[in-house]
Amino acid sequence: MAIIRPRLTDQYGVLVNQAETDFAIPFLEEDIPLYVDPFLLWKSPSYQDKALHNSIINAFNHLGFLCKKGKHDEALHQLIVSSECDEVGLGVSATRTGKRIGEGQARGILKLFDEIPEYNSRGFTHFEEIQFFIEGISKDRISDITCSLMKSFLIDYTIDQCNSLGIPMLDCSIRNVYDLGSYNFKDETGLKLPISPISGRPILLTPKRWLRYSPWIDFDDYFKSCCPLDEIINPGVKPERVKVLNFNRDNYGVVESYVREKERAASDCINDPLFRQIPIISAKRKIGEIKKLPSGKEGNADKAYEDAVCQLMASLMYPHLDFAQEQSRTESGTLIRDLIFYNNRSHPFLSEIYSDYGSRQIVMELKNVAAIERDHINQLNRYLADELGNFGVLITRHELPKARKQNLIDLWSGQRKCIITLTDSDLNQMVELFESNQRQPIDVLKKKYIEFRRVCPS
Repeated sequence: MAIIRPRLTDQYGVLVNQAETDFAIPFLEEDIPLYVDPFLLWKSPSYQDKALHNSIINAFNHLGFLCKKGKHDEALHQLIVSSECDEVGLGVSATRTGKRIGEGQARGILKLFDEIPEYNSRGFTHFEEIQFFIEGISKDRISDITCSLMKSFLIDYTIDQCNSLGIPMLDCSIRNVYDLGSYNFKDETGLKLPISPISGRPILLTPKRWLRYSPWIDFDDYFKSCCPLDEIINPGVKPERVKVLNFNRDNYGVVESYVREKERAASDCINDPLFRQIPIISAKRKIGEIKKLPSGKEGNADKAYEDAVCQLMASLMYPHLDFAQEQSRTESGTLIRDLIFYNNRSHPFLSEIYSDYGSRQIVMELKNVAAIERDHINQLNRYLADELGNFGVLITRHELPKARKQNLIDLWSGQRKCIITLTDSDLNQMVELFESNQRQPIDVLKKKYIEFRRVCPS
């Protein structure tokens, strides 16, 4: 069994949690569902970030210069090339690949330099404004254009981060790297970068401080907060995006007013974390919900239990265990809900689990039952293998009956597989530690492990 939802660091055994890195750790098989927001570079106190934003805007406005010189085909080619940047792996693709914009869409963007006097005379200050005029331009496209126009920096940044952490790099070349000297794209060879073992393509890393779920200057936000719909659409008629885009072309002042307001509120624009813990009050509420739930499936109690535990454990284990995913699997006709965590061995206890049981990932199986039976233990036992190693956690409502405890001891004695249990009482103690902030909730997991090993034969 391979690593579930593998990341670059997991592939090469680099022991680092997401909270400890300056960059978003990329997945090997799918995109990270975040996007580079160029506004974060614009508002950054870092001279480096501001310089990058200036270079991006200069590169984009050069397209308008090319059009004025009659070099429309060259401008068209550059814009289409810049519209996709697969190497960064940001967005919602399940394969880390995307599609460039079409020629018609690209021509529409270039026409803005002619159709809107402000762009014709001074160019763009925030090129993400193109989404207010062109259909089909959204956050993923804004992010890709931003990354494409600063790909040279991302190459240097990736090399620096990989050297710092010991991430292996291989000889490679990268196509379509924007050159500020020639204002054109070129291919770079003789590079050393991390390579995806799945696709064989280079991977570029992106600083976390630039990532958001939606850009600060955003069409949907404009539509809700600033767009004068009464002037565009008759009362009672469903709003049409195309009509809004056409209105914006003839009334640039409305867009400009919105952008100036977003600039004034720049201090409120912050990056979105890749994972956000639930607040303490929410954790207490979740454990309260869990305690009130009956065991079993009646009234969808099992689904409610699993949902609450999933949200709770992902936060309680952070930052020592990065949450990989929740998943369902079917075994012997029974649907089983699991939580999978990356084990980066950021805690001595987790290092011990890896050393003794080979667990590169840790699986926690959820069971909302009145009493654990032998079949429940056997189900989890069969799942423990290869990358998941021989350590697992069974989260259930009550302490195990004596006979089931003996089953776990026999399993350890015979196969050196370790399954420990967390009950409602244990989850409650973890929430108390989470609230007090004096000790870590993972200490409860360690305590349960020590208690289990004490009763096992040496």
